[in-house]
Amino acid sequence: MSSTPNSPPPSDDDLKERVAELEDKWLRAVAELENVRKRAARDAERARERAVGQVAAQWLPVVDNLELALEHAEGDPEALVQGVRAVRDHAVGVLERLGFRRQDEVGVHFDPVRHEAVTAVADAGHEPGTVLSVLRPGYGEGEHQLRPASVVVSTKAD
Repeated sequence: MSSTPNSPPPSDDDLKERVAELEDKWLRAVAELENVRKRAARDAERARERAVGQVAAQWLPVVDNLELALEHAEGDPEALVQGVRAVRDHAVGVLERLGFRRQDEVGVHFDPVRHEAVTAVADAGHEPGTVLSVLRPGYGEGEHQLRPASVVVSTKAD
């Protein structure tokens, strides 16, 4: 449809036809883009639902074990404690398999990224800034941290 120096300019009808053709292509491209957006949104929602289902499935044995522990609550108290401890260990294992390792080290240097100091205690037996105890364990690391560990930290003794 381009004109050369020796050819006559395109007619109005030719230009209208070309504009209609380009407009049709543009409308088709816009419609295809909208279809791609909708398909991507559906795929993302399906992937999210699948991930949530997989996580929930990993927690089912924990719930089953809690129910067993409750059924045996009337029996031997030591057996109940052992059962609850086993369920807790199982739950911690589920979190670890999901990528959220338990953070409950004592005797390490305080790290504000991994720890939240709840209190500080003067302690001549430890270097200042040492984690003395963990009040609430943290889970995960770096960008994948669910929460930092709540800890007691040593300070310089007077």
